[in-house]
Amino acid sequence: MTEIVMFPHQVLRRKVAEVKKLDKKTLSEINKLKEILQKSENGAGLAATQIGVSKSFLGMKERNGVRVLINPKLVAYFGEKVYPKMVDEKGVESDFLEGCLSFPDLYGTVKRYLKIEAQWQEIKDQKLESKNKILEGFEAILWQHEYDHLLGILFVDHIKRDGGKFYLWKEGEDKKVVDINTII
Repeated sequence: MTEIVMFPHQVLRRKVAEVKKLDKKTLSEINKLKEILQKSENGAGLAATQIGVSKSFLGMKERNGVRVLINPKLVAYFGEKVYPKMVDEKGVESDFLEGCLSFPDLYGTVKRYLKIEAQWQEIKDQKLESKNKILEGFEAILWQHEYDHLLGILFVDHIKRDGGKFYLWKEGEDKKVVDINTII
């Protein structure tokens, strides 16, 4: 999907500007993000920087489309950062591997809070309406990943800092351990 900015493009390292008004350009950029994320087969979220826009908004896929969160803020976190785990239908536990559309075929273990309080704005009647919610599990992990993008922080930064595991994993192939220093 060529519409998504790939690492090491510098826009991925920029801190974004707050959205202060909903002009035609910003609304067009929001619609572009929604369209790209909706078309993505394996993307769960997308930040404005990943489409080359240095503004504070992100999208998260939901059952009935894409929700756009404007000017998101982390209000609070609960507990400690941990490496999230997944449990399959047989009860077998494994590492949750985080990926990123700007890093195709690369995945890794990232320490995240499993419960956060988030604040953002959404468009309602052509105006910005404030929202606040406690997010848990996958939704909290996804929110943190996309929010990090708006701060110029990438999931590989967390893996490198915390000593997480890093893999190259192409469809139809086995995971291969990768030295993160060869990527960043």
